Amino acid sequence: MLSRNTISSVRWLSRGNMLSRRYEGVMALCWLMLSLLLQTLHAHTDFFTSIGQMTDLLYTEKDLVTSLKDYIRAEESKLEQVKRWAEKLDSLTLTAMEDPERFVGHPVNAFKLMKRLSIEWADVENLVLSDTTDGFISNLTVQRQYFPSDEDQKGAAKALIRLQDTYQLSANTISVGDLPGVVYKSRMTVEDCFELGKVAYAEADYYHTELWMAQALKQLDDGEDSPVDKVTVMDYLSYAIYQQGELERALELTKRMLKLDPTHQRAKGNLKYFEVQLEKQRRADAAAEGEKREKRQADKRDVQMKRSKDPLPERNRYEQLCRGEGVKMTPRRQSRLFCRYFDNKRSPRLLLAPIKQEDEWDRPRIVRYHDIISEYEIGKVKELAKPRLKRATVHDPATGKLTTAQYRVSKSAWLTVYEHPVIARINQRIEDITGLDMLTAEELQVANYGVGGQYEPHFDFGRKDEPDAFKELGTGNRIATWLFYMSDVSAGGATVFPDGTAVFWYNLFSSGEGDYSTRHAACPVLVGSKWVSNKWIHERGQEFRRPCGLSETE
Repeated sequence: MLSRNTISSVRWLSRGNMLSRRYEGVMALCWLMLSLLLQTLHAHTDFFTSIGQMTDLLYTEKDLVTSLKDYIRAEESKLEQVKRWAEKLDSLTLTAMEDPERFVGHPVNAFKLMKRLSIEWADVENLVLSDTTDGFISNLTVQRQYFPSDEDQKGAAKALIRLQDTYQLSANTISVGDLPGVVYKSRMTVEDCFELGKVAYAEADYYHTELWMAQALKQLDDGEDSPVDKVTVMDYLSYAIYQQGELERALELTKRMLKLDPTHQRAKGNLKYFEVQLEKQRRADAAAEGEKREKRQADKRDVQMKRSKDPLPERNRYEQLCRGEGVKMTPRRQSRLFCRYFDNKRSPRLLLAPIKQEDEWDRPRIVRYHDIISEYEIGKVKELAKPRLKRATVHDPATGKLTTAQYRVSKSAWLTVYEHPVIARINQRIEDITGLDMLTAEELQVANYGVGGQYEPHFDFGRKDEPDAFKELGTGNRIATWLFYMSDVSAGGATVFPDGTAVFWYNLFSSGEGDYSTRHAACPVLVGSKWVSNKWIHERGQEFRRPCGLSETE
């Protein structure tokens, strides 16, 4: 998000101020030219004594005037570009500042913001860098150190692609901004689509390269103005199609390229190569009797996923569940789920104010608590956490250390019980409801998911193959998980419930064995900003509060 200083700098580029600066620049150039002319006169004195030499001065002056007019035209053109940019950004930021979190909760808006700050603002800086408007340049230079990096821009692009796959969205649906639950319907330009295609291309992801380059070409064919030309887009597109084994389409696209640019050397070479390869393929098809061509043309995304070695079976199930498909509870199982007022019988604080409890699932047993955290408490938790949010990490079983991972995309912060009375109150509430001791629990972790934020299927507890997962804490394994939902999102983020609710489940059986049915995930957030906080409760201190069972799965 742009700071107010940066926004003020953009508005500062009014026509009057810029023209006065430009006038100073023109005057400086005039004085420079006049100085050169005077030096010439000094070197060749007594011009009045020769008409022939005086005519040379006319040509010199004519060249100076032509040069000056070229300079004025270039400066005016530059000024118009900056003015158009400023007006566009001024309108955009006014809209964005009405509700900043909701605005960037739209994945296209988030991607475009990363792209503007990592690429387009640098272009503006270069455009006016030679200008004498020191205030704007110095402010922009200072602000740029806080701009997102190239990695941020690539991350936002990959997040859009991840959302496209998980929720089975077409490139055109995303490009026109036709996403569920959106307030700000943001469209993608040809340059945006082209940039996404380039990110996929750099990852050798030719399936998504084709999707986004084809979308860029479609928008160009529909007449959209863009500095990106059709030949450049088709160059990427034809290669991506070729890499996926579709030689005929790659050949047709290459022929179209050559019609637009007959001198394109790579297209000339590819044309010959594709023709040779296509002839070989036709001979092979003819030789292999009974073998249908369709058999070799597996779903292109499956091919791409296999190339990237993704765990297909679980990933498919995970994405199905995120779309609301997959596992459904039978009516018989559903009939065993109830809602009730719960007082835990252990806590005097709940006797007069019992909690609304709802059975969410039976195996593993997951319960949801309604109206469990107030708006004020949610706001205070966010306020305390926001300045400390850092990229969330996971435990690497190979090294035993914490590291970042592509399958967990969020930022988190940890809040101690001493931070604020609200945190102490929340901890006490969890203890009252669960009956478990909070002294050995981990601090309250607050997480905020960004564009396409997710946490793919995982366990909260340490498995037998990682016995030292929580050794440094000295409090045993994670016996249970408490999770607050502190916001709702418009689309995606399938585990999100309405504001102020929480869910609770045990990760371990009473015997201490891990319950592998507790494997869970946070689906990618499609539209919105997802805030959650969780409390991981450990074994130590629970010996008398949750006694060990007699059977392994009790």
